[in-house]
Order: sequence, then C-alpha cells, then structure tokens
Amino acid sequence: MPGMTCPLCHQPSTWEGNLWRPFCSERCQVTDLGAWAAERYRIPGPTLTMDTSLPDSLERDGDTEEQQNS
Repeated sequence: MPGMTCPLCHQPSTWEGNLWRPFCSERCQVTDLGAWAAERYRIPGPTLTMDTSLPDSLERDGDTEEQQNS
C-alpha cells in the first residue's frame, strides 16, 4: 500500500505495520484524542439543548404513588 499523510501533522506515514494509523506516531494519536476529549472538534451550527424534565405522565405517576402511601 502506498504511503499516506498523517491527518494531524501532515508528515508522511505508512498504513501497514503502523500501530498508530492513520497517525504517524503515538504523539499525534494522543494529541488528537485529547482534542476530542476537550471538545475542540465541533460541527458549526446552533447550540443544541436537551430538555431534561420528566414528561407530565411520569410526574403524575410519582404524585399518585405518594398520595397512595400517605
């Protein structure tokens, strides 16, 4: 297989026999992983928010159980 370019440092690299592929070295692989962990890779667009409240049906079920236990 022909050589390739490391996606991080753009140095020439090989696919076969390379433990860190597609990166050229462990340093580039760990640096890329750190960027993912720090959330530096983002897709442009509006910020998404999640509604973490319970649906009304679940909230009512909890109220009913408390009333029955009283």
